[in-house]
Amino acid sequence: MMKKFRVQCVLCRAEPQFPYSPFCPACGGMTEAFFDLSAAELRDSDNPYERYFDLLPVCDRELLPTKAVMTPTIHAGELGEYLGLAQLFLKNETTNPTGTTKYRMAAVSLPYLYESGVSHFCTSSTGNSSTAYAHQITLIPNLKMSLFTGSEFRNRVNYESTSQITHYILHDASFAEAFNVAAEFANEHGHTSERGFFNLGRREGLKLAWLEAVDQVKGPIDWYVQAVSSAMGVYGVYKGAKELFDMGVSAQLPRLMCVQQASCSPMVKAWEEGAETIAKSHIVESPQGIAKAILRGDPSRVYPYMRKIVKESNGTFLAVSEEHIREARTLVMELEGIDICFSAATAVAGVIHQARAGMLDPDTRILINLTGSDRHYDRVPEDVVHVRKEQGSWMFDQA
Repeated sequence: MMKKFRVQCVLCRAEPQFPYSPFCPACGGMTEAFFDLSAAELRDSDNPYERYFDLLPVCDRELLPTKAVMTPTIHAGELGEYLGLAQLFLKNETTNPTGTTKYRMAAVSLPYLYESGVSHFCTSSTGNSSTAYAHQITLIPNLKMSLFTGSEFRNRVNYESTSQITHYILHDASFAEAFNVAAEFANEHGHTSERGFFNLGRREGLKLAWLEAVDQVKGPIDWYVQAVSSAMGVYGVYKGAKELFDMGVSAQLPRLMCVQQASCSPMVKAWEEGAETIAKSHIVESPQGIAKAILRGDPSRVYPYMRKIVKESNGTFLAVSEEHIREARTLVMELEGIDICFSAATAVAGVIHQARAGMLDPDTRILINLTGSDRHYDRVPEDVVHVRKEQGSWMFDQA
């Protein structure tokens, strides 16, 4: 099957020799998928994986969801009137099969990994990504996943047990520790370390929210707003926006607004100080907060990439309090009838903050990604491997 895209380093444009290469072997920069936009077209289909197939890094269309539909983008009239914003739109990602935008991530990432020669990968999650992966991995029977989860997040991972998944529960481990153990385990056992943000398949899947919204919103979108941890969704969206712009589909690029909970906002701190990289003083060692899905205390490796595109878009990073996140969630439910999680509410709180501060023109067209809802934790598998730290080393119980 002919490749329809190239994988290249975003810094030096070198092409890695290995099929799955999150990083450039020449300069260490991250890799990206580059498409021939002169040959790409938007297909006549309501299934986003068919309509935007030419902009996805998957060659076999049969590996993508066959019965998918676009998630709604609503003109939030009531909420917009309350805030004095006439052109406020909400991308309702809660309608995805797993209740979050991470469903899109898995739908593209798993086929991308498989077509890149990966047979067994290791990853970590606070719940949404791993649930999405587990929901769809059975569609590719020859692919296996070793999942590493801090015990705090165990109940947030929901799926039916399958021999394709081995789930390791790290007692009293942070997300960062689980991420590092997953990478070490992959190296020791000859598996693939999936690498989260740096797996381009993830970012490519998440850009679908923007591609759909451009079809659904009449007129150019001035601001794109999302709550962030590593911000892979925002990065993917901006790449998708540039692709549609270069194809002549969109008339302009959006400004980016990345919102974090104030109790865990390392990117915001770095941005406000004008820092080009994350410093030790920005890192949150033990993140706490109600927006569980975005509690990433150390985004050191991803921040330079995010800073670059946010500056390029004339956008911003900002932090909001727990009180304002709770208020935003209540307002979205009462005024628009959408039940969102606290992470999604964080993005709404960012717009509320800017509107009240007079930072947004009343006629500015704003798109907020409501990234997900709270899931019902009724499928928490018991067949897990417990991992405990003893004398500084992680000790695995027998599987």
